[in-house]
Amino acid sequence: MRRPPVGGRDYRRSVAEYRERESRLDRAVVWSRTMPAASGPVTVFPDGCMDLIWTEGTLMVAGPDSRAFVAPAARAMEFVGVRFAPGTAPTLLGVPAVELLNQRVDLAEIAPSRTTRELVDRIDNAPDRVAALEAIALRFAADNGPADPALTAVVDALSAGATVAETADRTSMSARMLHRRSLFAFGYGPKMLARILRFQRALAALRTGIPAAHIAAVTGFADQAHLSREVRDLAGCSVRTLQTR
Repeated sequence: MRRPPVGGRDYRRSVAEYRERESRLDRAVVWSRTMPAASGPVTVFPDGCMDLIWTEGTLMVAGPDSRAFVAPAARAMEFVGVRFAPGTAPTLLGVPAVELLNQRVDLAEIAPSRTTRELVDRIDNAPDRVAALEAIALRFAADNGPADPALTAVVDALSAGATVAETADRTSMSARMLHRRSLFAFGYGPKMLARILRFQRALAALRTGIPAAHIAAVTGFADQAHLSREVRDLAGCSVRTLQTR
C-alpha cells in the first residue's frame, strides 16, 4: 500500500500524545491525538492531504491547504482522524476539493445532517473510536468507489519531479483537462500541487539536519534562496525555524 505523505502535519511536535498507523483503506492513515489542557497552538503544513476528523461530538472535514494552518490553543480534547492521500478524498466524500480549500467544515455541510448525526453517535459510543471512524471511511469508499487511478499517477509523476507538461503527457491529458481534474481532486492546479510536494520533500530533509543548500539542490529548487522563499510562503516561517522545531 502506498502511504500518504504526513510530514507536513506538525502534531507530534505540539501535543502530548499522537499515534498513527496505516489504514485498511488504501492510501490512507488513521491517527489519534490527545490535547492536554496546557497545550499551545498546533501548526499543520500543506501536504496535499485531506482529513476526516472526529472530536467530541463533531465530525469535520479538513480540506487541502495551500498555506500553513494554525489551530489555536484549546482546552483538553481528544481527536481521531483518517488522513487521505492527495486526490483520494473528494471521490469518497462526494465533494470537490477546491470547495474545501483552506477550510475545516462540519461534515453536515456536505452530507445529510441526519446521516452525520448517526455517524457521530456511532463514534461517540464506540469502545475504539479510531476503528469506528476507519469503518466509516471504508463504507464511504465502498459506496462511492475508489479515486481515479489517473489522479494517483499525477501525484506520482509530480512527486518524482516531473514538470506539469510531462505529467500531462504521462497521464494522456491535455493541460486544460489536467488543471480541471486537479482542482476537483487536489483543490488547486498541478503547479501548486508540485510546489507542495516539493516542499514536503524539503521539509523531511530539513528535519534531519542536512544543510539547506544541499537540500535545495537535491529536491528541485533553483537555489537556497528559492527554497527559503517557498518555505516562507507555504510554512509561514523561515528555514531555520523549521530546522529547530
